[in-house]
Amino acid sequence: MLDLAWIPAIFELLTPLYHRISLPSASSAPDPRSDQEMLQTETPTLSQIQAPIADRLDRVVDEFRRILVADFEGVAEVNEYILQVRGKLFRPGLLLLCNEVGSEPTPEADTLAAVIELIHLATLVHDDAVDHSVLRRGMPTVNALWSHQVSIIMGDYLYSRSISELARLGSVEPVRILAQASNSMSVGEMRQLASCDALDFSEADYYQLIQCKTASLISAACELGAFAGNASLREPLARFGNELGMAFQIADDLLDYTADEADIGKPSGLDLREHKVTLPLIAVLPELSRSERKRVEEFFADPEPRDEEIAAIVEMVTRYGGLDYARGRALAYAHAANEALDGLPDGPPLRALRHSITYAIERRR
Repeated sequence: MLDLAWIPAIFELLTPLYHRISLPSASSAPDPRSDQEMLQTETPTLSQIQAPIADRLDRVVDEFRRILVADFEGVAEVNEYILQVRGKLFRPGLLLLCNEVGSEPTPEADTLAAVIELIHLATLVHDDAVDHSVLRRGMPTVNALWSHQVSIIMGDYLYSRSISELARLGSVEPVRILAQASNSMSVGEMRQLASCDALDFSEADYYQLIQCKTASLISAACELGAFAGNASLREPLARFGNELGMAFQIADDLLDYTADEADIGKPSGLDLREHKVTLPLIAVLPELSRSERKRVEEFFADPEPRDEEIAAIVEMVTRYGGLDYARGRALAYAHAANEALDGLPDGPPLRALRHSITYAIERRR
């Protein structure tokens, strides 16, 4: 069994984090009382976090539509579907909040926020094609509705429209930041594909993968917000984004073991069904008996594992402490994200960024 004696110490260490990033009730009026007196136990919703920049997010959606305009019916049809199934604008929201830390809002940030979402969607469309996925957030993927070829072409189209929009802005620095993040995501995907034996994937490999595939773009979003606002804050906000992205992805991987389909918009156990090895399983592999290890190997050799086999792997990972271990690591990255914000100009945008840490690790969907 894993030695989990250090887990309580981590929770004790992170208690101040929850005291600093808890959100007051959405219905409450501004209150001069201390944060300690305004604590609530519920996880902040994304709409609460994005409240300071809600109007700007509406403009981001308008920018998104403007950038995606196409005069070819086939492309326009897929574009319209992508607009309907787009996510909750988590990354654009972070960019806009970072833009307002120690700065007045800048119009350039609205466009950069739309570009961030375009690049994020491009990676999802390509990932769905690579993985032959048929569902994304409970909706059919472009790959399923059209074809593998259309998915690849549309992902490329989203990338090219992003580049065109960056060129229109006329600044090289956003191009450099996003090119670096896009390159990192591509390398991460190649690392995952090049792993011949999924069960040989180490914990260090896992952290390198999620840094490339998730944290790099969230970090870029936060840095771009500062670039368009208070440029002196680029480094701490980029660091905040990287740590937040690591916590976000570990928490997301945990949901595959703990949440129902209604909670997360995808079938629980989908990562396991697709033979993806994430931190909860990686953590317990060295602790398994020979017979248990053999059962896991047989599971990963089965091209279509049954639901009861998935449930058995989840039970095994839970029993050996894999969920607790991953939870502890997510909290450690959350603590680092919170520390990165120390000393930055206070105000609603900064407080919303702190709330986003709680959202990232406590969300259910």
